[in-house]
Amino acid sequence: MRSSSHIPTLGVLTALLLSQVCSGVKWLVLSHTPATVPFNQTQQCKLLPAMVSSQIQLCRSNIELMPTIVQAAREVKKTCQKTFADMRWNCSSIDIPANATKYRPDLERGTREAAFMYALSAAAISHSIAQACTSGDLRGCSCGPIPAEIPEPGHRWGGCADNLNYGLYVGTKFSDAPMKIKRSGSNANKLMQLHNSEVGRQALKQALVMKCKCHGVSGSCSTRTCWKGLQDLREIAMDLKSKYLSATKVVYRAMGTRKHLVPKDIDIRPLRENEMIYLHSSPDFCTKNEKLGSVGTQDRQCNKTSVGSDSCDLMCCGRGYNPYTEKLVERCHCKYHWCCYVTCKKCERIVERYVCK
Repeated sequence: MRSSSHIPTLGVLTALLLSQVCSGVKWLVLSHTPATVPFNQTQQCKLLPAMVSSQIQLCRSNIELMPTIVQAAREVKKTCQKTFADMRWNCSSIDIPANATKYRPDLERGTREAAFMYALSAAAISHSIAQACTSGDLRGCSCGPIPAEIPEPGHRWGGCADNLNYGLYVGTKFSDAPMKIKRSGSNANKLMQLHNSEVGRQALKQALVMKCKCHGVSGSCSTRTCWKGLQDLREIAMDLKSKYLSATKVVYRAMGTRKHLVPKDIDIRPLRENEMIYLHSSPDFCTKNEKLGSVGTQDRQCNKTSVGSDSCDLMCCGRGYNPYTEKLVERCHCKYHWCCYVTCKKCERIVERYVCK
């Protein structure tokens, strides 16, 4: 009975979302799921928004997995916004209200931004599942396997490794499910989405690194216990951002008896598995354009002294900017810890900021 209070909200949202063609990252709307939903009944699965039938089936057979997937959706939004905070496009495409019927058009058109979102989403869901295995939040998995390679002298395998194999297996089943539906969009878009999702998973595999804990008398670190653990999702997102900036535009072209995605402006060659691709050019995101999915940069904060993408010249697209002042209240820096309790007080300073016209 406890979960029944959430049914009207989620039910209405489901009806709205499923009235649209379901794109491969619609599951990110799960980020709006109330934290109080207990996920203890399989009938809750069909009430969750934006999931296709195979995702609902996976939910029913692994109901305990859903809090991890919801958390992954929240991580995608938060990580994307931090990664692109200094760019004209700042992940506004997925920053939509819970009752929105669809994402903005730039994610439906096969743009460079859509490519990044598919890659990050695929990486995030497998990342979250792999680490949930390690923390014991999932009954269906445990720690990752002990590596086959022999560790360096003074090192030994131990601890609890992130279970990347399980994360990739289950995460792929969930995130790729919408792209494998026959009526889920054009073949070109589906191939692009599947390719970029795999780019995200390749980046995740590269992010599995050795982590160690020291042992020894007085912190001598004479012995290290090591395991394979994943880097923070933010670091993976930065790797994917570099792939976004160098992404390859592709066309859907006949090659032999079948059509394939191939680079548009380069000699015909197979696509590389770690190469991010897109089908359609993006808007410049300078001005608001609902049809293209641009929210514009008006009122966005910029950096007057920067020469990067957050500079006022680039962020404001030549329109100029307005200054304003802001009072910052900070804790004073103390040389000795006791000073913080005896003599130091809060410091106030006025900072000048700039926003785009």
